[in-house]
Amino acid sequence: MEFSTERLLEVVQIWSLKALMALVIFLIGRIVARILSRTLGSSLRRARVDETLVTFASNLTHAVLMVLVIIAALGQLGIQTTSFIAVLGAAGLAVGLALQGSLANFAAGIMIILFRPFKAGDFIEAGGTMGIVEAIEIFTTRMRTGDNRLIVVPNNQITAGNITNFSAKDTRRIDLVVGVSYGDDLAKVTTVLRALLAEDERILPEPAATIGVLELADSSINFAVRPWVNSADYWPTLFDLNQRIKERFDAEGISIPFPQRDVHMISAAGSGQAA
Repeated sequence: MEFSTERLLEVVQIWSLKALMALVIFLIGRIVARILSRTLGSSLRRARVDETLVTFASNLTHAVLMVLVIIAALGQLGIQTTSFIAVLGAAGLAVGLALQGSLANFAAGIMIILFRPFKAGDFIEAGGTMGIVEAIEIFTTRMRTGDNRLIVVPNNQITAGNITNFSAKDTRRIDLVVGVSYGDDLAKVTTVLRALLAEDERILPEPAATIGVLELADSSINFAVRPWVNSADYWPTLFDLNQRIKERFDAEGISIPFPQRDVHMISAAGSGQAA
């Protein structure tokens, strides 16, 4: 009985020491994981990385470090962690295979955040959608269309195709094609168009606007009218120019041709009697 008591005390002391060491490893490891994840977040913020990626990277780093800390604590208790690690690896592989599409969207989201082809507030065309970017998330990008619809686009669809960012540059060129009749004075048309552009304060003096004969079409002479404006003024200026060109051409007697068709009715001889 005395031997059994001494042995029991020895076992209790050994396990108590192991439990204490495991607790110390867990507490210190948790503190270290928190410090490292916060340090990573601070470094990414100083590098001006998008806040979405900063948060995700910090949380992922903390989670991975905590898993390592827990495995180390269990090992200190004498628990065999080899099989545990193997189970985690197999589970991770199974989850990865099941979430191939999500992982592709995740990787695309990381690329968008790192390379920044666009940012929140930009007007873009990507993934078969055109709209204003409201938020860039890890798996999806939220866009608002011109008629105020919210569209959530998977990031993989965005990076898989072309991305057109209409807000990336401060200025944009308006491309207009204006048709006039073959009987109109081309010099007068050019003068009227230049006067119209000069009257609009939104049109930039540099780069200079381009006005010239673009095409000798079937029923009209087409002029290319290409002024430069600030990106924010693109659509209002485009709408106003179309209206003002029509009104000024009417006032100046310049015609804008439109397709016409003459239909001639020929009645066959005797068709009236047959009817």
